[in-house]
Amino acid sequence: MTETDPNYIGSITIDRDLLVKADIWPGELVLVSDIDNGARFETYVVVAEPGSGTVAVNGSAAHLVRKGHKVIIMAFEITDSPITPKIILVDEKNRFVRYLHRD
Repeated sequence: MTETDPNYIGSITIDRDLLVKADIWPGELVLVSDIDNGARFETYVVVAEPGSGTVAVNGSAAHLVRKGHKVIIMAFEITDSPITPKIILVDEKNRFVRYLHRD
């Protein structure tokens, strides 16, 4: 994660390139899990500049995570049909590395 801002109203700000690769929409509800401390919370997505590598937790949720923590961001789909999840992996600068597919 690149930053936290407890003074912002709320949300998680994510690089547009990552949103496109993961098929997550601006304003979409997401579940965030902090790998480093186990915190979990729901928030909505705000778009950051493409190629910026930004993943920033804002508002009250910023008190649950720290800059540099690794987070998992989960979006869900309600459907009557099976889906193929889009799981992406990023490097330490939040740059896309590869898709991780389930068998």
